Amino acid sequence: MRLPLLLLLALAQLAGCALNPATGKTDFVMMSEQQEIDLGRRYAQEIASQYPRYADDKLQAYVQRVGERVARNSHRSGLGYTFTIIDSPDINAFAIPGGHIYIHRGLMAYLGSEAELAAVLGHEVGHVTARHSVRQQSQSTAWNILGQAVAIGTGVGAAGDLANVLGGAFVRGYGRDMELEADGFGAQYLARSGYDPQAMIEVVKVLKNQEDFARDEALAKGQEVAPTGYHGLFDTHPDSDTRLRQVVAAATPLAAGRGEVGRDSYLRMIDGMPFGDSAEAGVRRGQHFYHAGLNFTLAFPEGWELINRPDALIVHSADQQAFMVMRMEAQQQALDSRAFIRKRTGGRGLSAEQSFRQNGLDVTTGVLPGNGGKRIAVVVRGRDAFVFVGAVKGRTALESADQQFMEVLRSFRPLLAGERQLGQPRRLRLVRFQAGQTLEELSRQMEGEGDRLKRLRLLNGLYPTGRPQPGAWLKVVH
Repeated sequence: MRLPLLLLLALAQLAGCALNPATGKTDFVMMSEQQEIDLGRRYAQEIASQYPRYADDKLQAYVQRVGERVARNSHRSGLGYTFTIIDSPDINAFAIPGGHIYIHRGLMAYLGSEAELAAVLGHEVGHVTARHSVRQQSQSTAWNILGQAVAIGTGVGAAGDLANVLGGAFVRGYGRDMELEADGFGAQYLARSGYDPQAMIEVVKVLKNQEDFARDEALAKGQEVAPTGYHGLFDTHPDSDTRLRQVVAAATPLAAGRGEVGRDSYLRMIDGMPFGDSAEAGVRRGQHFYHAGLNFTLAFPEGWELINRPDALIVHSADQQAFMVMRMEAQQQALDSRAFIRKRTGGRGLSAEQSFRQNGLDVTTGVLPGNGGKRIAVVVRGRDAFVFVGAVKGRTALESADQQFMEVLRSFRPLLAGERQLGQPRRLRLVRFQAGQTLEELSRQMEGEGDRLKRLRLLNGLYPTGRPQPGAWLKVVH
């Protein structure tokens, strides 16, 4: 039979074992360290083109210093690590091969000390030193090659599909064991760097509070609770998890004394940092969106939500069955809105097409026929084209949401003179909690939507019912 020979040839291609510098164990990998570094460099270029870098050189340099301090005490201290803040309100951080580590500005807002920042960065350094992404990719590639060999040998293509499914299930995400491994290495690196390794536990509490807050908010709105949060940092276990506490306890003897926490120094560094949306990305205020840099505003229906991505705005209904996407495109050739639509549809135009002037802007809209149909619109301002696409999911009829799509389109206009400040972000500010003061009183001075008291507690590690000590510095939003 040909199958055993093909399998042997496939397995020969997979031969690639290396001593893991962090675990000391032999890992199955299909990539040298130089290949890992080269791959990471290519990924970093792609990330730079898709994720905006937070434009605060002082804070960027601070995160780089903290990250380097931890990385110097890691198992792969010779890598050229870079630590970058992404200008996004999301609660996330991640690492790519070769030592490129990213933390979102949104996560930094909820951390309470330099040690907690170091814990996040140390966890991601742990993924790099243990070569988790390399091991994951190597295993996935191995299953693909093996699946191809099985398919050739049996003549059944489904065998290859089955192998891919098995491989995907085997390496899906980092998994609990890899996450815990990164926790353990991160705690070691914290201790060796002079930080308190218990900060690992504190970060878990921050993330657990985020989950509880999101669940409480969703239940209050009668919505389903969607999974949110950081991709993996302690995401797979609560702060009471025995295994997590064991790996942190194992690292604690490495620390000289309790270790540095650095609460006040960290809070001073993020004082004034935007909270939520930034001016560069545009700012949501209630059911309105304002972008001072691009000089426009729009509104979305009550009960609908807006997702602000670097490449697009997305508004969607509460049940997520209807959504409208807006993207801005720079025209190489200045076309009016009708000519733009004609070019995009190959000269066919749209059904029920109409063109009009709106607040001095040139607009064409109509329905693109097809599966379910789509509301298409373009607003032209000089060489800028703002393209809107409204669609519905499943068997939902376009007519059920078309009125709301038109409301969004009709709301688009340039900013008025008095509205430009609405495109400026809310910011974190520090206040010292006074004796006799209440959080309820302080929350009434905060800006923002939703329950401000809950948000105040969440920002300061006091969710759901905690109280600060007099004299403590608190983060508020103004």
